[in-house]
Amino acid sequence: MYLEETFKTSLVSWFETNQRQMPWRETTNPYYIWVSEVMLQQTQVDTVRSYYQRFIQQFPTIEDLANADEALVLKLWEGLGYYSRARNFHTAAKEVVAQYHGEVPRNPQDFLALKGVGPYTQAAVMSIAFNLPLATVDGNVFRVWSRLNDDTQDTALQKTRKAYEIALEPYVQESSGTFNQAMMELGALICTPTSPLCLFCPVQANCEAFEKGTVLERPVKTKKLKKTHHYLYTYYIENDRGEMLIEQRTASLLKGMWEFPTFPADTSRETLVQELGEDLIIAETPSFSLKHQFTHMTWNIQVFRAKCKSQGQASRAFGKNRRWIPVAEKEAYTFPVPMSKIYDALQEAD
Repeated sequence: MYLEETFKTSLVSWFETNQRQMPWRETTNPYYIWVSEVMLQQTQVDTVRSYYQRFIQQFPTIEDLANADEALVLKLWEGLGYYSRARNFHTAAKEVVAQYHGEVPRNPQDFLALKGVGPYTQAAVMSIAFNLPLATVDGNVFRVWSRLNDDTQDTALQKTRKAYEIALEPYVQESSGTFNQAMMELGALICTPTSPLCLFCPVQANCEAFEKGTVLERPVKTKKLKKTHHYLYTYYIENDRGEMLIEQRTASLLKGMWEFPTFPADTSRETLVQELGEDLIIAETPSFSLKHQFTHMTWNIQVFRAKCKSQGQASRAFGKNRRWIPVAEKEAYTFPVPMSKIYDALQEAD
């Protein structure tokens, strides 16, 4: 592993000149930095900017977040995806208020013990906010460090992450937050997965993979498991009062969010009648289809329109997880991205 004196100097100098301007880089507030790190997991920087600003405007302190209703937290998160991040962060905020009087703990182990905080978030927040000597290892750092050392360890393995953290320790003894951000920025702007800009790299002289011509072969990572495909029918049901039927998800995926009644594509007519009532007229053919990708699965959805035959409501007495709402009140509820797409498409078609 490289430990050359010029490496960190060259990297940090490049970062200080070329770093992107981001609102969370203009603060030392550990709560704000934490917000950004949670949002940036699995989400592009350009997408996060507006969400970050809205979130801290709504919840300017960690106490504001802790005291908020979960529905509001999820509503502000709507469109970012990976909603467990929002729920865990909300829980962690409550823990900070209850256990640390609203102050983000400076002790790395205390911070790591909070809900949803893993080694990466621990290192990022603790180093950037408090300059503690912890090395961040995310996808960008995996890529940069494996190329610098022409390393063939499998970056999908936890032991490789630990090995990288140890190897990077000498570089984070001083100015840890700056160094960590510089490594991640280099991976985002120069040392990209495909078509890396090696000729513009400030640490090209330190890169073994560049010297050996193996840049595009690093990092080594075992292939992900194939995604499972789920085939679903979604029913957009309206009654004669201009209301639409929605239901709240109870499954762990997207739990607590609202959707239009959705069933596996092979659900029998008898089950639909039992669930939705006999007084519905369901279109025989779908209005349209869409596909939505999650990390581990794909939803293949066919959307059917439906109308109530009876006045007012369907005959079935719905539980608290289903309700009729005026179409105009959709924005008061938190819908996952595919359901918002369905809503927008049908409104445009009308």
